[in-house]
Amino acid sequence: MVQQLSWKVGGQQGEGIESTGEIFSTALNRLGYYLYGYRHFSSRIKGGHTNNKIRVSTTQVRSVSDDLDILVAFDQETIDVNVHELRVGGVVIADAKFNPSLPETCTTATLYAVPFTEIATELGTSLMKNMVAVGASSAVLHIDTEVFEEVVLEIFGKKGQKVVQKNMEGIKKGADYIREQLGEQLETMKLDPADGKKRMFMIGNDAIALGALAGGARFMPAYPITPASEIMEYLIKKLPQFGGTVIQTEDEIAACTMAIGANYAGVRALTASAGPGLSLMMESIGLAGITEQPVVIIDTQRGGPSTGLPTKQEQSDLMAMIYGTHGEIPKIVMAPSTVEEAFYDTIEAFNLAEEYQCPVIMLTDLQLSLGKQSVEPLDYNRVEIRRGKLQQGELEELEEKQYYKRYRVTEDGVSPRVIPGMKHGIHHVTGVEHDETGKPSESPVNRDDQMNKRLRKTKGIRFNTPIHVHSHEKESDILFVGFNSTRGVIEEAMERLEQDGIKVNHAHIRLIHPFPADELLPYVQGAKKVVVVENNATGQLANILKMNIASHDKIQSVLKYDGNPFLPQEVYAKSKEMFVLNGNV
Repeated sequence: MVQQLSWKVGGQQGEGIESTGEIFSTALNRLGYYLYGYRHFSSRIKGGHTNNKIRVSTTQVRSVSDDLDILVAFDQETIDVNVHELRVGGVVIADAKFNPSLPETCTTATLYAVPFTEIATELGTSLMKNMVAVGASSAVLHIDTEVFEEVVLEIFGKKGQKVVQKNMEGIKKGADYIREQLGEQLETMKLDPADGKKRMFMIGNDAIALGALAGGARFMPAYPITPASEIMEYLIKKLPQFGGTVIQTEDEIAACTMAIGANYAGVRALTASAGPGLSLMMESIGLAGITEQPVVIIDTQRGGPSTGLPTKQEQSDLMAMIYGTHGEIPKIVMAPSTVEEAFYDTIEAFNLAEEYQCPVIMLTDLQLSLGKQSVEPLDYNRVEIRRGKLQQGELEELEEKQYYKRYRVTEDGVSPRVIPGMKHGIHHVTGVEHDETGKPSESPVNRDDQMNKRLRKTKGIRFNTPIHVHSHEKESDILFVGFNSTRGVIEEAMERLEQDGIKVNHAHIRLIHPFPADELLPYVQGAKKVVVVENNATGQLANILKMNIASHDKIQSVLKYDGNPFLPQEVYAKSKEMFVLNGNV
């Protein structure tokens, strides 16, 4: 029996690959296994190779695995593209329809040809071939097919009991067929029993959307874009149940300005996009900065530049999100690393936006946005709504012809805020420089006062966990630093390096800007080498470290920008090589 294994299903887009992985993984999640899934898909609606790799474990996992135990193939391309991942003793379960074969170089895996399409056609439609594949997979893992009944009923129940029965029959027939071929050959694939605990199984985008809802957001203008669209799709279904709404705008410029306008009116609003959309929003983000309006913007990073690799992993928007706007404004940039953090950090993003009256950008990446993870039950008692200096009572009466000092110069840089229509709260709002009442002003003295006021807002920012630290003590041979979805591979690389006798610490940055230099500095000072792991070509996070902490001679980068996420072995091997090359044994 094994504590964990990796399963992958692949074929052409439009063949039901996603639903196959969804049914398989949802059922295992409900048994109490921990799962981590990652989808590889093309930037087109139909056609092109796609696959869904799912790691199943009795303990928590936060990354894709190095190798592969079971490959389910709907075409020969799936075998040819993915067979190199198979471990010794791995299994390929392929549709007999295309006469599958293993490359001559693959001598350690076993191929089982199962008539997915033929069995499905006999049941009424070839579309059910993915159910046959699920059944065959369950037999290899020694899992009873009954565990899939609840999931099949949820997905197909609206189509009638007959459809549910046919799909379950497909699962059972697939399991029966493979059992006849296997006998007792694959006892090594049998999973240890799971703990049976109930956990959520969700993508980061769904956690962000749920966090926005729990955090009081009631309006979302947005334009669809991969990999952000699921946030909008989730809220389209849920927001109306709470008196809110979602509007699909004509472009990202409109989306951002509408979100700013809603926040100006007192409604918590957000928008979400990816790199190309954020480029269009930059002028609007500057508008939020100078008018001191709260707004939450989600950037789900993907491969760039331009259209780039729209369905592939990358972390190359970091510098743009910090420095992309023209001029200088206060801004907060956050970067959750897990689905749980995505939920809680979204709530906190709304609180920070209102407390500091500035744009808050929450960075995720494609792996975190679309990768599906097992999630412990969320603690809604942790939800807290903080609205900062929003004036919610009666305002003091103004002297005749006076205006409310919406942009009053204060010691902490945050001015009192009112919403339109409040008696005695009338003031100007303009994108040009202005005085305390909002009236345009080009006075050098006023310019200094307003700029200094805005820029000192975030110097005292309170963020509960600016860095996630995994360490035994501050001194180490290697300090890993990363952000977003690289947390899992770094944690696994740490375990392997520690087995080699190397002392390793890990700091994962959750507050990118303002940068938590004070919190990170002791770990950098105590490390012989700082290894920054990130999915971009220029080492953007490493450069931010150098700007804020120095220690240039210690900092080295492990980079990957081919569109694929890191594997634990890659981070382990590259960091081990750095350690040895620097004169360590």
